[in-house]
Parts: sequence; structure tokens; C-alpha cells
Amino acid sequence: MSLKAIELQIAIPKTFEAGKIAEQKQQQSQHAQDSANMQTEKQALKSKETVLESSPYAKLDGDDQQPSDESQQKHEKKEKEQQLAKHPFKGSFVDYSG
Repeated sequence: MSLKAIELQIAIPKTFEAGKIAEQKQQQSQHAQDSANMQTEKQALKSKETVLESSPYAKLDGDDQQPSDESQQKHEKKEKEQQLAKHPFKGSFVDYSG
């Protein structure tokens, strides 16, 4: 199929537009891939820096000693406070009126 001069006047600019659009799409997909790689690298770095699990043997050296009277009293006091603490939205009053 041969192209006439008038058809070429329309066809050539359209090929340039199509080329520009294809290049933009390629750059856009490359940019998306680069940002995904950066995000993956950030997550990998963050996971390296944070502790996900701790070994049961990774306790402090002071834990195996007998607790002193002061620390034992503080611990008992915290337990009593937790028992006495009221729930923020559960109350003791029940409204039966409908």
C-alpha cells in the first residue's frame, strides 16, 4: 500500500506523538519501579535495625538475683493498682430501662 503526500502530512506528526506517549509511559513505569525499589530498601533497612524476636537467654544479669524488698514492694504495688484500675468504658451501672 503506497502513501500519498497528503496522507504523509497527517501520518508523520502522529508517529511523533505516538513516540512521545510511548516514551512517557516507559519513563513512568521506570519511575514506579525505582520508587518501589527504594521502598523495599527502606523496609529492609528498617527490619535490620529493629528487633523482631528476643532470645529467652537475652535477659539482664540482674534478673537471676533475688529481688530486693523495695523492688518487690513496688511490684506488688503495681499489681494492686492494675487490679483496682477501672475499665475506661465499662461501668458498674446497667440501665435496664428501655
